[in-house]
Amino acid sequence: MQKKGQVVKRALKYAFPHTIPILAGFLFLGITYGIYMNVSGFSFWYPMLMSLTVFAGSVEFVTVNLLLGAFNPVQALAVTLMLNARHLFYGISMLDKYRGTGIKKIYLIFGMCDESFSINYTAEIPEDVDRGWFMFFVTLFNHFYWFAGATLGGIFGSLIHFNTNGLDFVMTVMFVVIFMDQWMKEKQHASAVTGLLISLLCLIAFGADNFMIPAMLAILVLLTLLQRQLGKGGEAL
Repeated sequence: MQKKGQVVKRALKYAFPHTIPILAGFLFLGITYGIYMNVSGFSFWYPMLMSLTVFAGSVEFVTVNLLLGAFNPVQALAVTLMLNARHLFYGISMLDKYRGTGIKKIYLIFGMCDESFSINYTAEIPEDVDRGWFMFFVTLFNHFYWFAGATLGGIFGSLIHFNTNGLDFVMTVMFVVIFMDQWMKEKQHASAVTGLLISLLCLIAFGADNFMIPAMLAILVLLTLLQRQLGKGGEAL
């Protein structure tokens, strides 16, 4: 049997390469966020502590305006729920994968972001790599990348002067790559095509600012109803 230290080390080594694409995106966006906080009048302590405790990129950007505006906790709660409601669906999808991870589950739940979910849900983990430690290190690495970027941006924001427009597109490109990777792995594409069509219909019906939650609800319901048929076709949901 492997010693615990060897198990942890093996999981760490296997997890790190999966997070390298996130490293590039999170450092750029984190630095952008830190600079934004700096030019808005906040010291580097704000982005550093918020990246550790909040760890929700879109919410952290919005929080800048919330902190500068009048105190309105109801608005803050509504905005946060609207921006991060998708994590409810992520959590449901990860129920089985997080089972049996012990105390690590607490941090896995806290640190689950879009990127960590994508990796932990889709990664093919070898039998000799502990699943719980692999997901833990994926989450920890991604959390650290965001923390490092936000802190660096907050510290050096006043010294860096460049146009940051378009940096947020890095994450969009990354998710396109993840989608294409899954497309290439699957023999059938019924669930992927279903998701794309529903998202397009909801985009047309609800607009770019409001389509995500209705689209995810519709996808969840439809794929649940079609699970047997898709499963017979050899496609794992």
